[in-house]
Amino acid sequence: MPWKEVSPMSQRHEFMLLAQQPGVSLRALCRQFEIRPTTAYKWLARYATDGLAGLADHSRRPHQMPQLTPAALEAAVLELRTQNPTWGGRKLHARLPALGYPSVPAPSTITAMLRRAGWLPPAATAPKRAWRRFEHDTPNALWQMDFKGHFPVAAGRCHPLTVLDDCSRFALCLHACPNEQGTTVQTHLTQTFRRYGLPARILTDNGPPWGTPTLSPFTPLTVWLLRLGIALSHARPAHPQTLGKDERFHRTLKTELLHQRTFRDLAHCQQAFDRWRDHYNLDRPHDALALTVPATRYTPSPRPFPEALPPIDYGPGAQVRRVQEKGEISFRGRRFHLTKALRGYPVALRPTLQEGRWRVYFCHQYVSELDLQQPTE
Repeated sequence: MPWKEVSPMSQRHEFMLLAQQPGVSLRALCRQFEIRPTTAYKWLARYATDGLAGLADHSRRPHQMPQLTPAALEAAVLELRTQNPTWGGRKLHARLPALGYPSVPAPSTITAMLRRAGWLPPAATAPKRAWRRFEHDTPNALWQMDFKGHFPVAAGRCHPLTVLDDCSRFALCLHACPNEQGTTVQTHLTQTFRRYGLPARILTDNGPPWGTPTLSPFTPLTVWLLRLGIALSHARPAHPQTLGKDERFHRTLKTELLHQRTFRDLAHCQQAFDRWRDHYNLDRPHDALALTVPATRYTPSPRPFPEALPPIDYGPGAQVRRVQEKGEISFRGRRFHLTKALRGYPVALRPTLQEGRWRVYFCHQYVSELDLQQPTE
């Protein structure tokens, strides 16, 4: 005999008919159908009033929803999302009070609005990864600097130069450059230093104009920075995550500004860069800053930019040598090659605790170590 499918509707109808038989114990019948007596009385009342129609499931939607988001506020949320198509519920929630909405929905409610509007995919079920962030405690302790990948404009190509404060994520420089030469970077860094002061250290990658990993980490640009009293660090080769904050800034720049957009020339690019940089620093909530904006975390450096470079003074006790035209120095009757980027500049040699080994410094930066014990070639 084939199995028969039993629907809740048919079971309820059967229960009603059996319950109306004379001499039937309602509680015993409830035990047979595995339902509570209160449930049985509810369905008996509906059956007595509406017949079979009363045995159908009713809507569970509440008659009143006092906490329903007002239509005007939901429209404002969707309008703000239209203006910022990459923002999610948390950023929209953080931004709405600044626009004059004192009582705003929770981030999860806003996310649900976006999903209902078809602007977000269904909720992901993938497990979340625990991220560990590394950042400096104070502004200007470290700046990250790099070029974002260049892109074509109607007249040539644009090479965006970006400088980001590690602590506050404040975008200090976003400039549309015609090339990636050291003189171009120095010009725009000078403007940045005059406005925000000097950082303690700058982190860059290993490519030009910051240095060459196979030859020397020193270039005319980095020599100029060292003379300003700024320490330099280079990312590990083939490890872009060392410059992770600036790389993430590049991705945001591409998503929110550059994606599927064309520019006439560099001036057109710069106008768009300036507007977006203000938006990024002043209006856009940042997840890594507890959804505050970078401008609330940044303060200019107390170290002003010197219009004239200070003299190089190594103090007493240092053995000072001038770097020759080919990047070499003479010391204790021997010649040692350093780097051509330092030619014409004095360097200091200081002894180490190991016999015959001397460390070479340019300003405050370590350059290399000389081994007088090593035989000459």
